[in-house]
Amino acid sequence: MNAWFLSAGITAAAVAVIHAVAGGRDVARPLSASDLADEPRRTLHAVWHMVTADLTLAAAALIWLSPGNRPGGDTIAWLLAAHFVAYSAVFLTVTLRANWSRPLVRLPQWLLLLPVAVLAAVGTA
Repeated sequence: MNAWFLSAGITAAAVAVIHAVAGGRDVARPLSASDLADEPRRTLHAVWHMVTADLTLAAAALIWLSPGNRPGGDTIAWLLAAHFVAYSAVFLTVTLRANWSRPLVRLPQWLLLLPVAVLAAVGTA
């Protein structure tokens, strides 16, 4: 049993639930009710749901890897770690470019995403 992969998968699953519940309330619903033009509004709404699916599938993949002895398991874990590093980097970049006070806590998603990357990467060692 690879406890690192299991921890990464459980953390990713928690991130998916937080995204679905808190993101639905704080992002998706207000976005759907906004005055943004119909096409970009619906596109952003679809992307939000795509991220929900993406986070859920990544969590499932990490949990699937946790028993060990999966063909290509370390490669898959490295790709998932890179995936979560990329998500973290996007949030950090967007956040740090905003002219906000305390920007790192205004969009704290990177704090949820980065631990998944670290746990998955450590699990490959």
